[in-house]
Amino acid sequence: MSKRTVELELATPGLDAQGRPARLPLAAAAPEPERLSESGASGEHMLINLGPQHPATHGVLRLVVELDGETVVRVIPHVGYLHSGFEKLGEYRHYNQIIPLTDRTDYLSPMANNVGFALAAERLMGIELTPRCTVLRVIACEMSRIISHMVWLGTTSIDLGAFTPFLWAFQERERIYNLQEMWTGARLTTSVTRVGGMMADVTDDFVAGLRQFVDTYPKTLHEIDRVLTRNAVWVGRTQGVGAMTAQEAINYSLSGPMLRASGVPYDVRKDRPYLDYDSYEFDVPVGEHGDVYDRYLVRLEECHQSNRILRQALERLPGGPVNVADPRLILPPKSRAMSDMEAMIYHFKQVMEGVKAPVGEAYVGIENPKGELGTYLVSDGTAKPVRWRIRPPSFINLAALPKMAEGHLLSDLIAINASVDIVMGEVDR
Repeated sequence: MSKRTVELELATPGLDAQGRPARLPLAAAAPEPERLSESGASGEHMLINLGPQHPATHGVLRLVVELDGETVVRVIPHVGYLHSGFEKLGEYRHYNQIIPLTDRTDYLSPMANNVGFALAAERLMGIELTPRCTVLRVIACEMSRIISHMVWLGTTSIDLGAFTPFLWAFQERERIYNLQEMWTGARLTTSVTRVGGMMADVTDDFVAGLRQFVDTYPKTLHEIDRVLTRNAVWVGRTQGVGAMTAQEAINYSLSGPMLRASGVPYDVRKDRPYLDYDSYEFDVPVGEHGDVYDRYLVRLEECHQSNRILRQALERLPGGPVNVADPRLILPPKSRAMSDMEAMIYHFKQVMEGVKAPVGEAYVGIENPKGELGTYLVSDGTAKPVRWRIRPPSFINLAALPKMAEGHLLSDLIAINASVDIVMGEVDR
């Protein structure tokens, strides 16, 4: 038996009472880093740039890292290389014209972004959705959660040296993309919602395809769990790394899996329900130690719970229209617009003038895969918002990176940054 094999076997943790890998002792964590002197001078410290062009930064993120040997003394995240300007662009567009911009903020969960914006615009306008539209939006959000978590799981596995789970995760992501394409005609930038409804209804083939996915998806999750959860290398690279206590997570305004992994059971779907989420049965997975390993476990279990919600949504999917019966909001069918004068007038006014919102403001927060996505709209009574403001979970969660990385090794910084699950479209928006 080789020396390496012996080391791996010794590093493999036992199981606790719940059958979960026992925590490794944290005494081996990186020591407290040496601080800079008052003058800021230290001949042993070195500054390096990680990014902005680097696969492990998950986008155009630049990390200026101060090192003492291989120990991270300080990390300064630099954003601003993308220059998207989404929020400013929205002030010059009709409400429905903004929806394609939401696709491109978090481009790994475009459908959920579409839903978040549409809900805010509908609250501003006092619109009540149809029952079928409500269920379809739940389906869209949970499909987005699965896609986002599969991309996170696959890319994090690559970052830490595991290639096979990457292939499994991206295969499941591809199956969801096929369903999205069947529904919207697009794989990535879906623009699936409209103010007051959806861009299209789903077909019977879509429903059958989603049922097949729901039945077979858990098998892949169990395979990923079998390969990673008790793997000695995976456990060694993730347990005790980048830990955040519950109080620290709250103080940094973390949300989503980042917050729940630290032991805070906050989920917008449970605490401030929307789209009738309070009528669905699902659990909110919560961690205990707030480290990279717990964030992995939380996201893996969230995939099971999203699959559970999708199964319930398919069972309760009602018939009926997906759009509200208001010609001032929803474009009439093309056949009517070409044959009926009144329908043509409504079509013309919507396209040329847009849907006007009453004077006021509205905020809606939804539970996106990366955390709470907030949409704030201010209206002056025209068809274009005076202000469109996004509360992006990636940007806020990223603020905790310096705290999590301090005192760890440079290689741990890769794992910690991956565990935050950022997408730069909503960071530098």
